Amino acid sequence: MQGFQWLRTGVLAALASGAAFAAAPAQAQGALVMYCGVQEEWCRAMSTAFERDTGIKVAMTRKSAGEIYAQLKAESSNPRGDIWWGGTGDPHLQAAEEGLTLEYESPVNKDLHDWALSQWKAAQKRSVGIYAGALGFGFNTQQIKQKGLSEPKCWADLLDPKLKDDVQVADPNSSGTAYNLLATVVQLMGEEKGFDYLKKLHKNVSQYTKSGAAPAKAASLGETAVGIVFIHDAVVFAVQGDPIKAVAPCEGTGYEIGSMSIIKGARNLDSARKFYDWALTPAAQALAAPAKSYQVPSNKNSTVPPQAPKMSEMKMIDYDFVKYGSSAERTRLLTKWDKEVKALPK
Repeated sequence: MQGFQWLRTGVLAALASGAAFAAAPAQAQGALVMYCGVQEEWCRAMSTAFERDTGIKVAMTRKSAGEIYAQLKAESSNPRGDIWWGGTGDPHLQAAEEGLTLEYESPVNKDLHDWALSQWKAAQKRSVGIYAGALGFGFNTQQIKQKGLSEPKCWADLLDPKLKDDVQVADPNSSGTAYNLLATVVQLMGEEKGFDYLKKLHKNVSQYTKSGAAPAKAASLGETAVGIVFIHDAVVFAVQGDPIKAVAPCEGTGYEIGSMSIIKGARNLDSARKFYDWALTPAAQALAAPAKSYQVPSNKNSTVPPQAPKMSEMKMIDYDFVKYGSSAERTRLLTKWDKEVKALPK
């Protein structure tokens, strides 16, 4: 994929652009309410480091991206959050379109990859890319062997009847990962064939989880043979030695631009802007890998974790973030999925 050409040459080590934030703890006081859309360990690392570096007290809540979007919508008349950090970009774009988030231009924008700035422009300056990750699946090597199956390499392989009730994926209403799957399949196969695929896949799905990353853990524990996830979520368990193998599907796949937005009506707006700028620095983005999060960071000066999936070597679709992040298209596809896929008998 041409947009990820920069991954082939690697990036520089973290430079001094984060040094102003990473120096001795600041004396500034304040508060920040953070809605976090990544894994708990990374959420905690970000909130703890920001408190240490700025003196601003952080109240952090972790939820899936779809859940955070729903919370912003429910709280729009009386906002309680200040910053939404992490989670797939589609619901961030929907929130931007619906006026739930604020325009902001960070001075760190000049150091960001084009794909991160494309997200910012698509959101009318109301959201920015903070990391990228490819969609795929992870399978338990022991489970696949016991079933007498060849290692799955393609989306089509997940329809094998031997995998009945042995595939897990999240619910796209709550999970940005699963919505990314829905939008990816529609773009890759066309809407009619894409929904036909999802209906067939439904027969093999044992559970639609709330969290997008949960199926990776289930596969690593042998609770399911296959988990459809962002590839970096499967890599986490492979790195620690679990019998799980990550796959970029042969037909092609989509990807996410994990994003960050300032919530409209934020009570701690100054703190939100400080966090926004800080979170885009190499120093802050370097917190990902120690927290077992192996996405590709958005700052060109950040170090890409060596465990990060090599997206430049995968067959990637030209994911239309503007269309599939729009309120109308997201609502339409989710409603159709509820009626035509989730409601089907097993």
